Amino acid sequence: MSSTVLLGLELAYWQQTAIRVLVGLTALLLLTGGVVYLYLFKFVSFMQSRLGPMEAGPFGSLQLLAEVGKWLQKEDIAPDRADKFIFGLAPAVVLASTFLMFVVIPAGPNAVIADLHTGIYFALAVSSLSVIGVLMAGWASANKYSLMGALRAGGQLIAYELPLILSVVGVVIMAGSLNLQDIVAAQANGAIFGWDGIGNPFILSQFVGFVIFMIAVQAELTQSPFDMPIAESELVAGYQVEYSGIKFLVYFIAEFATAVAFAAIASTLFLGGWDLPASWGIGDGAMHVIGPINISIKAVLLVGVVFWARFSLPRFREDQLQALAWKVLIPLSLANIVLTSIFKVAF
Repeated sequence: MSSTVLLGLELAYWQQTAIRVLVGLTALLLLTGGVVYLYLFKFVSFMQSRLGPMEAGPFGSLQLLAEVGKWLQKEDIAPDRADKFIFGLAPAVVLASTFLMFVVIPAGPNAVIADLHTGIYFALAVSSLSVIGVLMAGWASANKYSLMGALRAGGQLIAYELPLILSVVGVVIMAGSLNLQDIVAAQANGAIFGWDGIGNPFILSQFVGFVIFMIAVQAELTQSPFDMPIAESELVAGYQVEYSGIKFLVYFIAEFATAVAFAAIASTLFLGGWDLPASWGIGDGAMHVIGPINISIKAVLLVGVVFWARFSLPRFREDQLQALAWKVLIPLSLANIVLTSIFKVAF
């Protein structure tokens, strides 16, 4: 009788998926808002010896809501010569690329929207769709500065996708899987020369891959020192120059949400993800609660590294940016793959 009742109460697959998507979007927006307040409003202010927003809510905690309300009230303008359909679609493509990355990022034993066998492949594949949205924005705006910024972004994102992907190959070799849950489990259940006190976080054996990944993420986000596509001193605002109102707000949200997504992926690949070392004896029941908190803290800290670099380093020249990708990061990532393969076979 009890089993019959349980079967009757069990949700359909589409209902489970809808709930997971809703919870995931809520967590994403909360994390993105927290990151904006913590780093854009406060962290950079303290770096510049000022307080930042203080009027909207306690210590300026509601400033983001005020900013969103302001942008929603602004008039949505499109240039006369712009391709209106493509111009309006471009921000949606960029935002969709960001949201799709979160589909496979696990935050607990069952806290994942889609547990794909090729999870990391999917995440990196959909992350590259944003370059299409950027090129659409640059072309459809009918503005030379916008088009120039989009072309810069296209060349930059294509160049840095290669080291981004290659830096992950070493982790895949170590874990023996493309599934992000398997990669988390490999770190939690692993040991370092027989000692399993902290598991085997891959940042120890894949530190070179981690550094390459974070540099490539900085470039993928077009953050300083890789902000040539939106260089305001050269291109006004790059591919975003003609956007206003809610469309500009979408780009703003996508920028910070993508930073959170890449930080969550880096946490999963190199810092153990949501799980804790198996030797600590914490069961799956507790990890349903601890897991989301664990990966959120790691992701927020890594986003802090991204924004510390953004507000500390001067902009590269275009030739320096391309040279770093093709002459330094790609050869280093290939060497890391070779050494990791030898290490995996030998030990």
